[in-house]
Amino acid sequence: MNTWHFAWRAVFCAVFCAVLALIAFGSSGVSAQTGPIRFIVGLAPGGAVDPYARIISEHMAKTLGQTIIVENRPGAGGNISAQFIVEAPANGMLVWVSTQALTEINPSAFSNLRWSIDDFLPLIKGVQAPLVFVAHPSVPANTLAEFVTWAKANRGKLSYSSYTAGTPSHFLGFLLNEKFDLDLTHVPYRGSGLQVTGLIAGHSLFGFAQVNSSLPQMRDGKLKAIAVSGPTRDRSMPDVPTFAELGHPELTTRVWFGLLVKAGTPPDIVNRLTEAAKAAHVDPEVRSKLEAQGYEVTAETGPQLLPNIKEQIVRWGRLVKAAGFSVEDRGSTR
Repeated sequence: MNTWHFAWRAVFCAVFCAVLALIAFGSSGVSAQTGPIRFIVGLAPGGAVDPYARIISEHMAKTLGQTIIVENRPGAGGNISAQFIVEAPANGMLVWVSTQALTEINPSAFSNLRWSIDDFLPLIKGVQAPLVFVAHPSVPANTLAEFVTWAKANRGKLSYSSYTAGTPSHFLGFLLNEKFDLDLTHVPYRGSGLQVTGLIAGHSLFGFAQVNSSLPQMRDGKLKAIAVSGPTRDRSMPDVPTFAELGHPELTTRVWFGLLVKAGTPPDIVNRLTEAAKAAHVDPEVRSKLEAQGYEVTAETGPQLLPNIKEQIVRWGRLVKAAGFSVEDRGSTR
């Protein structure tokens, strides 16, 4: 066998191996993830989730070398966004920017959902924060005890607001009402921004609000903080007590925002998105921006996220049942 024949075989093998490599790369999840990625937010623009989505997506776009478009798809308490992703291919091109309420409460609040949490794979629990029980300056109370005394003196005449029906804001208000027998009426809004606007205007005098939506108003004296729902005092308002230290630990909760993809997304794509998300959350500049809005950056990832969500679904399910909440209650939101 001559030298030419050996050379020909070597060239053929090299070309053949290169073709196989290209085929393997082309069939991999990473190569399939081309074009813009869409971050789907299930709530109306201008709410607390939007700043988080835009800050994180901007950093992730640089890491991934791809454009990321933040797209709001509100409706049906966030379920339209979930259904939109469930009906799309599991290729990582759609990322659900979700919340505690959408993942942990909606499964109990809606009896006819066409999706379940098992349809999703959590990438990262990015940030968390307590809710803050705030009041309009006209409310003659600066402490929880003073508030309860005033509310009991006006029993049946007052209402509490939430940023949306069927959220922690709603159910913490329900628990407060039940615990102190205040006979309050629930007034839900269509987002945290609208809730704070209503509180400032005095359309509703008090309620549980998102920290990042209400913190600037509290600093300007347009709202006053009574107590926070976190397990410890919040660093953005260290003088405000927690409900737990006031003797009411059942009013303890923290809301969170994070990123999920459709279950069945190829592992290499999941890993790629997760690593980019982690890099965004640990970046000092990103953390500074998020912390300035009252968030604690957790950047929690791993296989335990889904079981943790399922555990909270059980907890909130009991509260949804106790409150007698139904999805029809969402129809009167402002």
